[in-house]
Formats: sequence, structure tokens, C-alpha cells
Amino acid sequence: MTGPRPELVEGRRPEPVEGRRPEPVEGPLAGIRILEIGHMLAGPYGGLLLADLGADVVKIEPPSGDIARRVGPHSLGPHNLYFASLNRNKRSVVIDLATETGQGELHRLCRGAHALLVNLRPSAIKKLGLTYEALKSVNPRLVCVALTGFGLDSPFAERPAYDYVIQAMTGIMELTGDPGTPPTKTGYSAVDNSAGIMAALGLLAKIVEGKGGQVDIAMSDVMLSQLNYLASASLNAGEKSRRYAGSAHPWIVPAQTFRTRDGWLALFITHDEFWRRFCTEIGRPQWIRKEAFATMAARNANREEVVERIAAVIAERDTKEWVRRLAPVGVVVAGVETLEDALASEQAAARSMVVEIPVEGGILRAVGNPIKVDREESRYAPPPLLGEHDGILIEEGAR
Repeated sequence: MTGPRPELVEGRRPEPVEGRRPEPVEGPLAGIRILEIGHMLAGPYGGLLLADLGADVVKIEPPSGDIARRVGPHSLGPHNLYFASLNRNKRSVVIDLATETGQGELHRLCRGAHALLVNLRPSAIKKLGLTYEALKSVNPRLVCVALTGFGLDSPFAERPAYDYVIQAMTGIMELTGDPGTPPTKTGYSAVDNSAGIMAALGLLAKIVEGKGGQVDIAMSDVMLSQLNYLASASLNAGEKSRRYAGSAHPWIVPAQTFRTRDGWLALFITHDEFWRRFCTEIGRPQWIRKEAFATMAARNANREEVVERIAAVIAERDTKEWVRRLAPVGVVVAGVETLEDALASEQAAARSMVVEIPVEGGILRAVGNPIKVDREESRYAPPPLLGEHDGILIEEGAR
């Protein structure tokens, strides 16, 4: 691995390279053109999903490029690995939207586009004319998606919003971790990724409707929505949300992690038939008849005793042995693995979830498209260099 090329760090565009325009990616969205204006993760992840499904995603970048081109220490040839993980199958054009010329170039692209996905602050979105209200005279059928922290219009609209902040403000940090420990963020960017998915969904919903219009996606709304059953219990039953040891489920017991002789086991027993199978396999058939353990309601009411008894048994053997014994009888169980274990797993290989993309400088390995359609093999083009496809503007101007 080497550092990023100077022109990418300093924002200079590389000279056009013949033959670099990617072949259209086949898929259910073939023929749909989507303009993407955003940075870092949330918006680009939404655009990535659409591009993987065949949409022609044209990434409009400022002269300095998406900030993601400069995040992290890793690169392969000319490609920053953070940026590459979110921007394959796209094309890149450089437009200075703050100029009259840039606005003209934007409008030229909008005339032939189905949608515009924007991931900026509301004030920037409005100032740069990236709303449906500003663009409907250019293309009345254009779908405009604004992906922001707190919505286009709200008391917090102009607050800076990153994944960390939204996790803190929506209760996610306070819900994560063992009781008595400091608030904890999720181990990955759950907010950004979830918001990107919602933006893609909202965008497609309007395209299917066949009408132009504004879609307003707030990261804070997305995460409150994903707290669904916990929020329902709070709103309707007055139940105060709290943490449970071992990442336990609030009502299902046992549904948590347990320490084994050599690691950790995730166990999730949702109903009484699974409980009977579990007790039989671990050699504790008496627990099936024990009144305090026999039903879901009883196990929840006697959580501490149930968990203590199970923990003592699970600690006697290795993780793999428990998985080997319990999974075949239908018990929901898994070892707690590392990301590296998951990427190298038989399951990931069978689902083609680690893919290889030839790029200048070597082979770029990436996580593949999770949406499998009609058993077709997904095709992957390299992430674009900054301004690599500026010729699109010339093409559009000639029409």
C-alpha cells in the first residue's frame, strides 16, 4: 500500500485516460441515471447500492473532490481505499456549483437525469439550488433527494450531523454496552449506512411513482424509526429503555452472548420448542419441566437465574463445539467472530460477498452487492478518479 497520489490530495484532476469509461453495469436499474452530490459515507453508500443494481450514477464533485478521497491511510495505486469502498461503478465529473458556469453544467445533467441524491447541509442544498423547487423548471420529472442530519426544515436543521452525533442524540449510544459502562457507539457507521439505504429507497419510490418531487431524509428520523419496538414499549407502555448485560434482548431469554472456554457464543432462543431442544442437547432436560424456566414468560421473569445456570454450562466447552452441537438441532447459535473471520468464511464465499476488481496498481478487494437478482452475477467497475468522466458534460451539451 502507498499513499494517495499528490493530485488527489491537492484536488487536481488527472488527465483524461482513454478507455476508462466503465461499461454499463447490467441490472434492474439499467437505463436510470442518478446524479450524486455528497461526501464521506451516507449519500455515497446510497449511490453505491443504486450503481450496483445497474443505475448510471454520476458523482458530481467539487474541484477538491469528495472528502472521502483523503480519509484514512490506505490506498491501492491511485485509489484511496475508504473512497473506493463506497464509489465503485460510478462516474465522476467535476463541477464548481458555486459558479454560474457550474450551475449551467448541473442543469445540463439534470435534464437527462431521473434523480438527484444530495448529502449536504440544508443551507448548502438550498444555496446551491439542489432542491426540486429550484430544479423543476429544468426537469419537472426529476426526483430530488435531500439526505441531511435533521431534515431540510427543523429546529436542528443546521447543526453539524455525523454518525456519532446522531447515535448520541437518538438513544443508541445510551442503549449500547453493558450496564454501568460509558455510552458506546456501534462498531461501525450504523447511522450513515442506514440513512443511505433509506435515501435509495425513497428515491426509487418516487421514480416508480413516475412523478418528480422532493424526498426529505433525516438521519435522526431514520434511527428513531429503527428503534421501532423499543420506542413502541416506551410510548405505549411507559417502559424505560435500558441496557442488559451480555448484549441481551429486553424480553427474550436467553438471547445474548455467553463466555465459552475459548471465546464467546451468541445464543438466541425465541420460543419454547427451541428451549426444549437446547435443554436436551446440553444435558439439562430437567429445565424443560422447571416452572421458572419452562415458558418464555417464565424465563423473562426469572432472567438472572436462567442466565446464571446457562452461563455455567456454556463455559465448560469451546465455542466451535457448542455451534457444532446446537446448530443441527435448530437452536439459533453462532460464535462471536471477527470481521476477518466473516470475510474469509464459507458463507461469504458462497454468496460472492468478497469481490475482486482489477485496478491500476493491483486487485481491489471489496465487499460485494448484498442484493442478488435473478441469480445474475454482479459486475463491478473501479471507483472513478476525480473528474475522470468530465466528457459527460460535453456529450450532454451536444444533445
